[in-house]
Amino acid sequence: MSDEVTINRFLTNAVNVGAHASRVSKTEDLDEAIQRAVGDAELIYCPSVTEVEKNLRLPSNRRTDDYTVANVCVEEVLGAIAETGSLISTSHRGKPVQASLLPSHHVALVSSDNIYATLNDFFDSFSESLPTNITLITGPSRTADIELTLTIGVHGPERLTVIVL
Repeated sequence: MSDEVTINRFLTNAVNVGAHASRVSKTEDLDEAIQRAVGDAELIYCPSVTEVEKNLRLPSNRRTDDYTVANVCVEEVLGAIAETGSLISTSHRGKPVQASLLPSHHVALVSSDNIYATLNDFFDSFSESLPTNITLITGPSRTADIELTLTIGVHGPERLTVIVL
């Protein structure tokens, strides 16, 4: 279980890299936080693989099974790194990693038990083989040209919302 210092460090660093980050402790608070995050997005993708994802109350008339057309992806990620404010997304259990990269807004849910102080702590936690695909997400997508003109959202989501459970 992550300690409070590690969780707070993650939340602070996630905000420092441009994410909107919050923490909830009750199911009702999670539902409210997700509703605020998705707002009036037309199409919402959720893989519905984990128990948390299966129990989310997302508007059924705005859900899609096709992440390539979604405006928002709401998913539980495998974990997070406090040192950098990064999320850990993997292809385990058949989750498409690209689902977090294509929609313009990624809403990532992370269990406080899965927040690691450092990347090495994350790798040290595996007693079995690592997932085939691991993607580290640190804030919204950013890129700069040779003149250092910063552009947000070219190679991934323009917005990143993190909710710690």
